[in-house]
Amino acid sequence: MSNFAPTFANFKIPSWFDNKHLMGMLRGIEKEGLRVRPDGYLAQTPHPAKLGSKLTHPSITTDYSESLLELITDPKETPKDTLNMLRQLHVLVYQALPEEELMWPLSMPCMLSANDEDIPLADYGSSNTGKLKTLYRSGLGIRYGRRMQTIAGLHYNLSFGDGLFEIWQTQALETDKQTLTEFKNDKYLGLIRNFKRLTSLVLYLLGASPSVCPCFIAGREHDLILMNNSTYYKPTATSLRMGKLGYTNSVQEHLDIRYNHLPEYVAGLRRAIQTPHESFQKLGLNDSDGNPIQINDHILQIENEYYSPIRPKQIAERGETPTEALERRGIAYVEFRAIDLDPYSDVGIRLSSACFLEVMALYCLLNESPELFPAEEEEIAINLERVVNEGRRDGLHILNNGVEQPLEGWMLEHLSRMRPLAAMLDAHYGGNDYRAAVALMQGKAGHSESTISAQVTADSERLGSLWKLGFTLAQQHRNSLLQQTLSPKTQAKYEVLAEKSILQQAEIEEAETEDFMEYLQQYR
Repeated sequence: MSNFAPTFANFKIPSWFDNKHLMGMLRGIEKEGLRVRPDGYLAQTPHPAKLGSKLTHPSITTDYSESLLELITDPKETPKDTLNMLRQLHVLVYQALPEEELMWPLSMPCMLSANDEDIPLADYGSSNTGKLKTLYRSGLGIRYGRRMQTIAGLHYNLSFGDGLFEIWQTQALETDKQTLTEFKNDKYLGLIRNFKRLTSLVLYLLGASPSVCPCFIAGREHDLILMNNSTYYKPTATSLRMGKLGYTNSVQEHLDIRYNHLPEYVAGLRRAIQTPHESFQKLGLNDSDGNPIQINDHILQIENEYYSPIRPKQIAERGETPTEALERRGIAYVEFRAIDLDPYSDVGIRLSSACFLEVMALYCLLNESPELFPAEEEEIAINLERVVNEGRRDGLHILNNGVEQPLEGWMLEHLSRMRPLAAMLDAHYGGNDYRAAVALMQGKAGHSESTISAQVTADSERLGSLWKLGFTLAQQHRNSLLQQTLSPKTQAKYEVLAEKSILQQAEIEEAETEDFMEYLQQYR
């Protein structure tokens, strides 16, 4: 291993920084969840019409499958506001779901049919944009199998106010040649590189997928062991969703997409979209009747196909790709993607986890962040694999700058350095949610049996299977959410949004003149 530049070791909060620079922080959540029938199998019903159009609704849509709901909050000023909106969206969903249908609370699906075709692709209507979205999903299905696409997760999106970057730029004299946007891009990329270095910490603390149902691995090579006759697991695993069994794919392992400079990141992604891939070429572009089955046969069909635990984001305008938006307006926020659903929360994430992610983001932002090259990426990947598969094993070591170090000590070191930042966030927002969150995580770092993954394993053993645990929690969440009501004003607001989204979809479809195959050609 080469020597990497030291990170985090000499961390001190910059002298110019105080809690007023936290003004303008915004956060939002995107949360996926499978709709399942009372017998546990995937719901085959269409997306509830009461929830509006999946194509145009800003807050309620679907991800891969027609059965995979995705709920999206607005950017909010506090974590509590964000979780409140997420809860409102869950209440709306349950009010609209067919009788007895449930939202599955775990990241890993259960009770999938052996037949891939029984996982319905999301249908976005007859417009070219809608058809392209469905075709993209068809491509993912033939490339990686539809089962992999039923895994659900949660994305935590975070941005810092411009005031923070403006004062920081005046302190950093060597950057006077940069615009504020360029300065922000560099700082956000620094945050991303540091977050990648600390991903193992997130998987240990928030990982909640130590086991899977047999249907998920049927016909796949794996080294899991039987817990009981209907659950496979690794005894000390944390987040199988983030390992080789989950959202990974070997095609992308050697893409070498770098996060050192924004133009370099954009160029790397575009290269992958423009480069044909032999195994995807063999699948063909169209079926025997000439109907398209994937957008193209390149390494990535579109930018969103790139799996990464964290992404730089800018809000794309109509007709704009994600990289064009980044190139034109810079990084607006960062998307943390390495987060399993918390099955014990009725909305998939607890306040303590949200607060911890924000402390960690600030820690990653304010720390030195040397450039990240393939040798260090390789070390990060080794650590990730160890923590995914045996993060709770006593005495587990990870690599730190080429040297083996106990995971527990490494985690506690970082968490204790985060404490002053938690205190600053509490001073800014009032209360002690952030300090409490870091203290909770310190407890988990020293006691693996108190992690979510340990709890999932213990409860699956006690109840007899992972399926039984998921089903029990899903019913509890459904009952508690259906007892909650929205204020008449909020209820009316969402009804208007749903109706408006249906009209918008109809307008888009009516305005469509171009033939879909001609439209598709631009992407090919």
